Amino acid sequence: MTQAAIPTHRAWRTALPVFAMLLACVVGLYFDTAQAIVTIWIRSDTFTHGFLVPPIVLWLVWRKRQTIAQMAPLPGVLAWPLVAGAAFAWLLGDLAAVNALRQLAFVSLIILLVPAVLGWAVARSIAFPLAFLFFAVPFGEFAMPQLMEWTADFTVLALRLTGIPVFREGLQFVIPSGNWSVVEACSGVRYLIASLTVGTLFAYLNYRSTSRRVLFIAVSFLVPIVANWMRAYLIVLLGHMSGNKLAAGVDHLIYGWVFFGVVIMLMFMVGARWSEPDSEPTSPVASPGDGGRTASLVFTGVTAISIVALLAMPVIARNAINGSDRASALPKLKAPANLGSGWSSTSLQSVSWQPAFQNPSTQLQATYTLGEQVVGLYLGYYHHQSGESKLVSSDNVLVKSNDPLWAQVSRGTRTLELNGMPLVMRTAELRGAPVTNQGQENRLVVWQIYWVNGALTASDVLAKAYTAGYSLIGRGDDSAVILVYAPKGEAGRGEKAVGEFLSTNMQHIRKILETANP
Repeated sequence: MTQAAIPTHRAWRTALPVFAMLLACVVGLYFDTAQAIVTIWIRSDTFTHGFLVPPIVLWLVWRKRQTIAQMAPLPGVLAWPLVAGAAFAWLLGDLAAVNALRQLAFVSLIILLVPAVLGWAVARSIAFPLAFLFFAVPFGEFAMPQLMEWTADFTVLALRLTGIPVFREGLQFVIPSGNWSVVEACSGVRYLIASLTVGTLFAYLNYRSTSRRVLFIAVSFLVPIVANWMRAYLIVLLGHMSGNKLAAGVDHLIYGWVFFGVVIMLMFMVGARWSEPDSEPTSPVASPGDGGRTASLVFTGVTAISIVALLAMPVIARNAINGSDRASALPKLKAPANLGSGWSSTSLQSVSWQPAFQNPSTQLQATYTLGEQVVGLYLGYYHHQSGESKLVSSDNVLVKSNDPLWAQVSRGTRTLELNGMPLVMRTAELRGAPVTNQGQENRLVVWQIYWVNGALTASDVLAKAYTAGYSLIGRGDDSAVILVYAPKGEAGRGEKAVGEFLSTNMQHIRKILETANP
């Protein structure tokens, strides 16, 4: 199926149009994913650099044009299973509404077109530009909670070492001059992503040895994290020293970017001292690729048709799965007047709190009492999940960082015995009073778990896996978050009330959810 008589330059005249056609197929078939990526670039300052990634990749490939021109394009059949795998990963991400998986799979499909159509030799020659394309995926915000925690830890420790007394609770802390809190903008995730992107490109362009490249990329990862800790500490210290006249409001962000810019500039200046000259020859050495062979027109045509089929199957399957479930009615939740063991509903709310779960298909919030025990129940039900309405999302939280009334001060897990089986629950404590008020009268304990088509789990990953799995077998993506909460009270009264309510009423709650979408 090969034809050695075709000159290399003529083989490119066939291979490049086929590659361009298949690239257009990827964008066309997965246009909603491509559009979602660009939309995030537009709306999020953290990922605005994504607009620069495709031009940089094209420029990096252009630098290799003379070397590539000496190679003979030959479709790599072994890349076809990888294309199928990436397409299936996209299907799973779409069914489970996992934007990151869907977008990573989309970019992987673009990258895999190179070995599938042009050959592995060509792909190896531009391996870095192809890998750099992954920086176009708006990915990394999952690390924000941990980065915020580390920033708060360092800031509080540094303030105490400076001699400034600090009272901390969660991500909020108080010093003599005022109250501070670590919010999303303080996490440093945008500094980290920007530094890693630019640092990786710098390492590729300035170093030849793999060890130096890896070392500089590692430095590009660590430096912005530590720099953000110092930035947060210095901003709080500056505010404290100036009586909160400086480093507040817009100044807060401006000082942050200026400090980050100086740190990154210094990092590049130091890194440039160990730069290595380009050892590649100025005149390309002929590299025919796969033994000088070129693909026949028939083989190229079979390749194009096969890849189009592989690309189209997940989209067809997604449409078939979603189409079979779209005719169902919108779910409805109804709170029973009475539950097990004497728990009864009341129209009086124990607290004025509602979780920040975005765009549920329907939701229920009710208050139940048993003697002096009072608990709240919240159910957020998701049906026909999408990027804007899904159960597991970084936007779905108990309390937003800028909430003026509530703040989350701790999190953990508890094991609930249910019909003799252990069931892990997420737990959290919320504070509704100023951080200086340490009383229990305005604090909530919250227990959380997910329900996915009857399965219960406290894990985000398992919830997504269940959603994708049930969707694949035709059971739909119906899912819900179950939250039970109560005033903390003294001597663990809130924990006891929540535990007793769940132990006796989990089956009733599951029945409410199972009958929501008949």
